[in-house]
Amino acid sequence: MMTYCWREALVEGVSTFILVFAGTGAVMVNQLTDGSITHLGISFVFGAVVAALIYATGHISQAHINPAVTLAFWLGGFFPRSKVLPYIVAQCTGAVLASGLLLGTLGSVGNLGATLPLDGNGSQAFVLETVLTFILMFVILGSGLDRRAPAGFAGLAIGLTVGLEAAFMGPITGASMNPARSFGPALVSGTWDFHWVYWIAPIVGAQLAVIVYRILSCNFQDVK
Repeated sequence: MMTYCWREALVEGVSTFILVFAGTGAVMVNQLTDGSITHLGISFVFGAVVAALIYATGHISQAHINPAVTLAFWLGGFFPRSKVLPYIVAQCTGAVLASGLLLGTLGSVGNLGATLPLDGNGSQAFVLETVLTFILMFVILGSGLDRRAPAGFAGLAIGLTVGLEAAFMGPITGASMNPARSFGPALVSGTWDFHWVYWIAPIVGAQLAVIVYRILSCNFQDVK
């Protein structure tokens, strides 16, 4: 059982590596090439890679790729407590390795895609990141867990949500919605300003989504 758990955790680490390598890599390449990818292009990359990873690894590890999602699944009763720490460690490790590789290949560009609040407004970023992650987790629950949802569309729905939220709120907060995505670039680049926002807000937002969906689904009776 422990071996199987660590195999799942390894998949989460690889998946988060791919997410950060592609997503923050797009941010860095956009800066290196004077905006050739554009903000909407970066948003598309984040959404597309999340959708692809869900279809590629969802059947192995459930494709959390996000510590806030892992904790929310545990709170909702869909994930065992024994797997929480291995998943989060693997996710953060994958993110750090991706940022390290980007630093080594592209150089120290754009804080390696680290997320920062616009004009240093941490309180604004906290509220917005909480709401963004609430929306994301709500979509995950509704499209990925509810048995009444159309089969096979969860990856598309979740990926579109990530891309959409990155498109309209990315310039303000970075639209992280994912502590691991923010942790990797922060650690490797040494950019720790307002980093607490990108841990606490996504976790709070995801937990709130579980609470609200629990109420709307009559304690997840419509989900199971």
